[in-house]
Amino acid sequence: MKKTFLSKLLITFSSILLFGYGIIYACGGGDWFDNWYYNSNFTPETFADESYVPLFLSGDVFYGIGFDDQHNSRFNDQITADWQSFLKGKMNPEEVKAFLLDNDRKIKVEELYFFFKTGKKNESSIGFASKINLKEPKVKEFITFLYLAQHIESVSVVEKNWSYDPVVYKSFTDAAIIKEIENKYSAIKDTFLKNRYWFQTVKAYFYSDNKQKAIEFFNKTASEVPQNTLYYRAVSYIAGIHYKQKNYAVSNYLYSRVFDKCPEMRVVAAYNFHPQENNDWKESLEMASTNQEKAALWAIRGYYNDEQEVIAAIFELDPSSSHLNYLLTRLINNQENKISADYQKNTVAENKKQQKAKLNQSVLALVDTIANSDTVDKPYSWKMALGYLLSLNGDYDKADKMYAASEKDLPETVLASSQLRLLRFVNNLNKISKIDSKSEQTILNDLKWLYEELPAKNIENLRFYNASNWSRQYLSALYKAQNNVVMAELFSQSTAYYSGNAGNSFYDDEKNLLAMKSFLQKSDKTQMEQIAEKIYNLKWRDISNFQAVKATFENKIPQAIAYMKETDSIQHYVLLGNPFNGNIKDCHDCEHAAYQKRKFTQMEFLNLINEMQYKVANNEDVYNNSLLLGNAFYNISHFGNARTFYEISIVGYGSSPTYFREAMKRMIIDGSVSKMYYQKALLAATTKEQKAKCTYMLAKCERNDFYNQRYYFQNKNYWEVYGDKINFQEWNGFKTLEKDYSDTKYYQDVIRECGYFNTYVNQ
Repeated sequence: MKKTFLSKLLITFSSILLFGYGIIYACGGGDWFDNWYYNSNFTPETFADESYVPLFLSGDVFYGIGFDDQHNSRFNDQITADWQSFLKGKMNPEEVKAFLLDNDRKIKVEELYFFFKTGKKNESSIGFASKINLKEPKVKEFITFLYLAQHIESVSVVEKNWSYDPVVYKSFTDAAIIKEIENKYSAIKDTFLKNRYWFQTVKAYFYSDNKQKAIEFFNKTASEVPQNTLYYRAVSYIAGIHYKQKNYAVSNYLYSRVFDKCPEMRVVAAYNFHPQENNDWKESLEMASTNQEKAALWAIRGYYNDEQEVIAAIFELDPSSSHLNYLLTRLINNQENKISADYQKNTVAENKKQQKAKLNQSVLALVDTIANSDTVDKPYSWKMALGYLLSLNGDYDKADKMYAASEKDLPETVLASSQLRLLRFVNNLNKISKIDSKSEQTILNDLKWLYEELPAKNIENLRFYNASNWSRQYLSALYKAQNNVVMAELFSQSTAYYSGNAGNSFYDDEKNLLAMKSFLQKSDKTQMEQIAEKIYNLKWRDISNFQAVKATFENKIPQAIAYMKETDSIQHYVLLGNPFNGNIKDCHDCEHAAYQKRKFTQMEFLNLINEMQYKVANNEDVYNNSLLLGNAFYNISHFGNARTFYEISIVGYGSSPTYFREAMKRMIIDGSVSKMYYQKALLAATTKEQKAKCTYMLAKCERNDFYNQRYYFQNKNYWEVYGDKINFQEWNGFKTLEKDYSDTKYYQDVIRECGYFNTYVNQ
């Protein structure tokens, strides 16, 4: 049985670079990471140069870019600069760039080429005569090269701008053009042009039907050309042909050379590197003639397989290899991914114990060995990485020493210094097992830096979000252990927005609520308390708003008004629908869109309720006032048009009661107050139309109570009863409406608008 080299097939797709051969078998080391940028403290850009960035650990094919989309543009700047240098001012630099990159210049190149060949003037030769010295030999060579190169680009580029990168595979069948390009290479003396015609010859054969000629030509002439970017681009073509011929060992060896020597093509080489079996891998290693070449093979393999094994192998072969730096970032980021903490369930001590157990001790040992060898090209990287691993392992004093040692060759960049400070902060916070004034002093400046300065500075690439979130949870857990519920809440707000837990349960406890309001009123807060208050996203007005909402649902309107007055602008929020309307059909979107003669703010709504309640208490127009009060309390519930009254951060948000925690769910679906006022209205009604309306509104409350019990409380998994085909029952209100009020106009309105009642009547 054949043993596959790459074991985890995560995603397969055709490579648009070389024939569509390449298959990528793993991304980011074989695991998918969501929002990895936000879940790490170790910023790869601090330790590896730009050419490695797409190879950083990622949940996508390539970090930061997803797929490689630079096939037509990767070398545009370099090509333009090279030709501008060759022409040495014989053409305007912008004209050179336009001829190279603008697709609309293709016809002009052809016309100028034929002008040079025949001497016959044409539109382009006349048009460019005033801009370009058409007698200049270098200009003629430039246009001639473009003319021949454009033939090859007709099959290698599918987008507007042509370039030198192959994009899709098509055969180039014009043998005469290929021969002319090869002859140019053989005959021309200028080293710049000779190099480019050499590359174009390899490229032309690559796209031809006789790809073996590309290999033969390359093997015959490679020693005659400089090993520059064009050389390694040609090597990638040869590697692609060998892959097509199933010479996997040769193909992968060649790709490793491109990876090693041509930083611009590291993504291309990594994408197309693909040993089919272990034997292919061994054969490739045997082809490598130096330790540096072997290290390059290991380095490209490290994008797909175990970084630890790869790093150990490269360190033994070539400890100064720059490839070690990008592999180190993947190694550390992978360790971070395996270590998680849950401060909602576990104490700080329990989390640290679990963290140490999950940390790979052999990884720690390997990084320790390399960091203390001082043979790598960036010692600070390994010392900083070791410090971080030691911190995760609970060896905080040793971590401090490593961080101090890393400063010796630390680059003088904002990113590097910020990275070191961030890791030191993580270590210092981990040292704290109890919060007191002394321990607070060790982290105060860093907390201000982390929570206030860094978000404002926006240091490019620095990963500080994880440290920010982790530190809040860590501090919250410490305060919680010391029974300081206010500081615990401030550092780790109890807000969640997933099903069944929306809002902030901290404020369900009246003691917590009053303690928080008391804290917010303090005028002599410590520095730590000031930091905590500043990062907390709830303010005094938000808590008062919650109190106003709760008091309203409890029918304590004077209290609700008093609390609402503390909310500043919130009290002026305008409700989207008329909360005093009582419609037959519940459709809050319809009511929001309907014309409203009058709009109500939160405070106006409460004041009007208070006024109506006063009138009911004094027997003044009891029917109308009670009916309007019933509508008001119905509409602020989940079933009405004024849900926004309770949709605040502490209560929560959601289109279904199931999104809310138990206390809030019961509050927003409770219809007892509206039912009470509808019953008062029914008792005060003097006409059958009035009584019919009250009866139907009570039926709606009865219906809601049934669904509340059946779908929101009775079953843990409420969706399991959605298929029970119980669309309605014979509500008492329906029976009464049918029995006593069938001769009313309102009865007919209900039949027309209410599908429930219509079905009941006609069943």
